[in-house]
Parts: sequence; C-alpha cells; structure tokens
Amino acid sequence: MDIAVGSNFLWTILWSDVLIFLLVGVLSYFVLSLRKAPENRRRWRQVFSTRLGMSTFIIIMTYVGIALVDSIHFRKALPVAEGQPTEQVYYSNKVNSLLDWVLGEMGERPERTYSAPFALKSWNKENIAQDNGERVRDYPDLAYGGQHLASPEDQTTDILIQSALGIAKGLLLALVVIGLHRQWLKKRAQTRGEPSTLPWHSAWITFAIIMAVLGWLVTMGNLYHVLGTDQAGNDSLYESLKGIRTGVLIGTLATLVTMPIAISLGLAAGYFRGWIDDIVQYIYTTLISIPGLLLIAASVLLFQVWINNNPAFFEIGLEKADAKFLALSFILGVTSWTTLCRLLRAETLKISQLDYVQAAHAFGVSHFQIIKRHIMPNLSHIIIISFVLDFSGLVLAEAVLSYIGVGIDPAMASWGNMINLASTELSREPSIWWNLCGAFFLMFTLVLSVNLFSDLVNDAFDPKTQLETA
Repeated sequence: MDIAVGSNFLWTILWSDVLIFLLVGVLSYFVLSLRKAPENRRRWRQVFSTRLGMSTFIIIMTYVGIALVDSIHFRKALPVAEGQPTEQVYYSNKVNSLLDWVLGEMGERPERTYSAPFALKSWNKENIAQDNGERVRDYPDLAYGGQHLASPEDQTTDILIQSALGIAKGLLLALVVIGLHRQWLKKRAQTRGEPSTLPWHSAWITFAIIMAVLGWLVTMGNLYHVLGTDQAGNDSLYESLKGIRTGVLIGTLATLVTMPIAISLGLAAGYFRGWIDDIVQYIYTTLISIPGLLLIAASVLLFQVWINNNPAFFEIGLEKADAKFLALSFILGVTSWTTLCRLLRAETLKISQLDYVQAAHAFGVSHFQIIKRHIMPNLSHIIIISFVLDFSGLVLAEAVLSYIGVGIDPAMASWGNMINLASTELSREPSIWWNLCGAFFLMFTLVLSVNLFSDLVNDAFDPKTQLETA
C-alpha cells in the first residue's frame, strides 16, 4: 500500500511493517498491564535486577529499534523528464527505509566486485588502459572506498581521526539520552519517596558502548567499505545491518504463530482428555513423523509457485519478497508448535488433578474460569520461557533454510542469504572471509543475548527454581 506525502516521497507500507508495529503495540500494552499484576511485576523485576539482565535487554532492544527504523519504507520521486508536466510525479521502484537515510550513502556506493575491508583497490585484477594506450593487468582503484583521500598514504591517519569523530558522535548522543533518563529517575524517586534499586549503570554502560560502535560504523561506512564488498560490489556492512530486521521479524512472527496453536491444543488435550486428547496427539505425532525441513521446503516452494502465477497482486519486487517472507514465517510457526504443545499437555494433565481444581469442579465453576484462573497462571512460565528460546532457534532456522535455497527472497537482505553466498567464497584461494563476518557476528550477538536473557527469565518464572532458592 502506498501513501503519497507531498511530491518528494511516497510512503510504502508492507504487511510486515504493519505486523511489526502491531507487535510493538501489543508489547507496550503488556508492559502497562503489569501494573495490575504485582506477582508478574515482581518476577520481571527479578530479571532486571541483575547486571546481565539489564545489559542483554539493552542489546535486544537495540536490535528491535533498528528493525523498527528499517520498517518505515518510502519511495523517492524521480526527476521530472523534459517535456513532462510538472504536476505529474513518478516514483522510483526502489524502496528505501528510514534506516537507509540514517546510514547515509552506505548502501548507494556499489563497486564492480569484491573488495577487502578498508581497501582502496579492488580484490580482483583487471585489464587497465594507461595514458599511453598500453594495457596492464593490475588492481583497479575503487570507485567509492577511500576516494576522499588526497593520497593513499593518508589512509592510516584518516582512519584514526574519523574513528575518533565517529565514536565521539555516538558517545555524545548516548550521554544526552542517559542524562535525560537520569533526570527522569530522580523525579520518579522524589515522587515515590525511594530511589530505584535496579542496576541502571550497567544499562547505561551497555548503551554507551552500542552507540559508540554504531557511531563509528556509520561514520566509517560512508568513507570506506568497513566489511568490504560482495561479488556484486554491495557493501557487506550495509547488507548485515539490513538483515537485522529480517532476523528479528522472522523469529518474532514465527513464534507468535506457534504460541496460539500450541497453547490451545495443549490445554484442550490435557484438560478435556478423552477423544480430544486422542485427536491432538494424532495430529502432532503425524506432524513430528514428517521431516521438518522437507515439509517447510515443500510449503515454501508451493507458495513461490503461487507468487509466480499471480504477478498482478504485487506492484513492486519488494512486495513479492515480503509476501514470501510472511509465508515463510507462517510455515515455520505452523511446523514448530509440537514440542510446546506436548509440554503444555503434560503439565495441564498434572495440574487438572490437583485438589483446588477438583474443588472448583465440585462447586460448579465453568471450564473457562478454571482454565483462566487455575490452569493458565501455572503454565505462564513454560510459555514465556518457550517464547524466548524458540525465538533464537527460528532465527538460526532462517539461515539454514537460506543455505538450501528455500529461505528469504534474495531481494530482501538476510543473514541467511549472506551466509549462503559466503559458503562458496570461503573455498576460494585466497578466501573471501569478510562477507561471513558481519552476518555471523550480528546473528551470534542476537542469539547469545536472547539465550542469556531467557536463562534469567527461566530463573524468575520457573516455580522449581523459586522453591530451590527459597
């Protein structure tokens, strides 16, 4: 869907953009609802009372923030051609995002082919014509990387100066945000009469480090190819940062598809038992017996055929890639609910036999009220822990699917596509190693942070852990 804004931009709204902002709204509502649930608020406070919890949360929120900024899409107006009416405006088929604006010209400076990190010349030799007409085979100069230098000998000094400027910009912005947050905490403490006991210093230090790194990357990325370029000459750092949105969205959307299916079927099977339990067991046993990778690949290929046969539904190429992305998220969710369903079924079978649940039955309490008041609160820790753990698993699953050719469309940046391309580049002599580094580091940081955060959530919400520490 496109919405015209003036004559310079045309806002382009993808379905995935709508979903990610809807998810942010739901998450905000969940945070506000904690005021009415003091027990859940106490448990979440336990998660954030540790320095590790604060630091990993800031890292995760950084990924989410970049994904949100990259979800505001627009198309630029094309220059008015000679003889064209000035009131008639045409827009480019290339879709940009607010993240592209933040990154500057990083994504608009393609080279001819590979180039190493911070290199001034291409990675491959080419035939170069000299002024006297003679042709020699040498490494040609890059079209954009380091072209602001007066002399190649100035590169080291320039990198040091520009690095200091980039880090200073990031730290300055971080200090402003941290200062505002400290003032807010002071006013809040004066209102409540007690200071906050959460380890905010860990959050501030983590935030300052992240902003310093981002400031350095944006500054240097507009002057050099910090992580080199790929075979098509695209900047690897730019592609890695653009892949954050794909990684965050596919993990979140697929998990949210999994949860309703697993919760509803698991509760129904464990609570009502009988023929309902038999049907649910038959469904997930059948699904488990089918190789998951084969089922996902077949479903994705079927949807790809539908996209190819119905081009009229998509105005631009990115809309096709977005439709395939949503289909992949849905397919991953539909095929990943069996483990959680089995856990919830077993736990519901146990809880439904407890004395207070049997007493509720004897007093004529409805099934809905029993599930709402007695069953679901005792399953919340399993659901929350599974949500966080499944997220990281699905992020890794996207990389595996892209490796076998049934993942994200090449028109949409993703870590899986970068790793897939790097698999052949590493076998070269000399090997092209830098294209793998950006995707691997960002994926590793996200998955590690989510897993560390999930361990803290497990400690806070698991009743067994609470009893052991009591």
